[in-house]
Amino acid sequence: MVGGGQLARMSHEAGIPLGIRFRLLSDTPQDSAAQVVRDVVVGDYRDLDTLREFARGCDVITFDHEHVPTEHLRALEADGIPVRPGPDALVHAQDKGVMRARLDAMGVPCPLHRIVRDPGDVAAFASEAARAAGARQDTDDTDAGSGSGSGSGSGSAFPVPVVLKTVRGGYDGKGVWVVRSTAEAADPFKAGVPVLAEEKVDFARELAACVVRSPHGQAVAYPVVESIQVGGVCDTVIAPAPGLPEQEAVQAQELALRIAVELGVVGHLAVELFETHDGRVLVNELAMRPHNSGHWTQDGAVTSQFANHLRAVLDLPLGDPRPRAEWTVMANVLGGDYPDMYSAYLHCMARDPQLKIHMYGKDVKPGRKVGHVNTYGDDLADVRERAAHAAGYLRGTIPE
Repeated sequence: MVGGGQLARMSHEAGIPLGIRFRLLSDTPQDSAAQVVRDVVVGDYRDLDTLREFARGCDVITFDHEHVPTEHLRALEADGIPVRPGPDALVHAQDKGVMRARLDAMGVPCPLHRIVRDPGDVAAFASEAARAAGARQDTDDTDAGSGSGSGSGSGSAFPVPVVLKTVRGGYDGKGVWVVRSTAEAADPFKAGVPVLAEEKVDFARELAACVVRSPHGQAVAYPVVESIQVGGVCDTVIAPAPGLPEQEAVQAQELALRIAVELGVVGHLAVELFETHDGRVLVNELAMRPHNSGHWTQDGAVTSQFANHLRAVLDLPLGDPRPRAEWTVMANVLGGDYPDMYSAYLHCMARDPQLKIHMYGKDVKPGRKVGHVNTYGDDLADVRERAAHAAGYLRGTIPE
């Protein structure tokens, strides 16, 4: 596995009962997974020679992030090393521009978007987005403002906010800006990489449809979940998504399975979705690896996302994705002002003996993901309260 973060750490844990031997390419010996995996190579995944040396003797290469250069993955395949997911699939999770173009060609519903050249081009896109929003609403209240404010001045306000994303490298809100004027739109272009503009979707909530697909075409779908973000970072996941009609849930699962098949994904695919106030379901992002929206499966599903990802990349029969309980809630534990979270275990475990705590071995820094908790049961309000209390107590924001 390339990448030494918490996803690799939890994948290694899932592989232990199956006797799967892990070799890890990690940035440092202190990385989350490097602390628990025996066979660790410390090196730079951006260096092809390092990748080749690491891959020698491996049965298959997979990832806990999408940042390995596409051309390096093609070189590994040319060397005869199985790479799963392969570069032709993974590029759609690496490059947001490539992803949007391919999903458009497939007819998959997405937010209005296009690659923009400069702040003036962003202003023109903002006007397009305003007109599209007005057309959807079929009213004249937006039309009055959508034609003005073309953004010709350096500080001109946009008729609607615009989301700007660097096409590569962003995650957890990084590489993403919400801009409301040409002045605010300048920063994303300073990095010198292509910038994707998207409409700022007026969504009711965020959903995620997670599926797993093997090389011989077997695939399974997990229940569609609701994902609650705070400050651009996943805070809470509820499985299954409350109040989602069965027909819409099945349609989201079918969409994720179709994307996996058409892009040739092998392993775990998370399709992040917007459910809008006007009844649309739009694809926001793709992730081709275990994903934060699937952490609940460790304790809430018959087979976790990590175990099924490993089964898929090794072309083993996939496990049952069905939930074990009526409701499972995952809450991320973020770093706060208390560096020693372990002292909080006494309270959390005594208060909730069913609580499942998963810590990543990371140094505690404010706002950093250092672990998560899972709770489950038949009463959603109770399950949510238990998860929120444990995550808050471990962070230090809840004192009792």
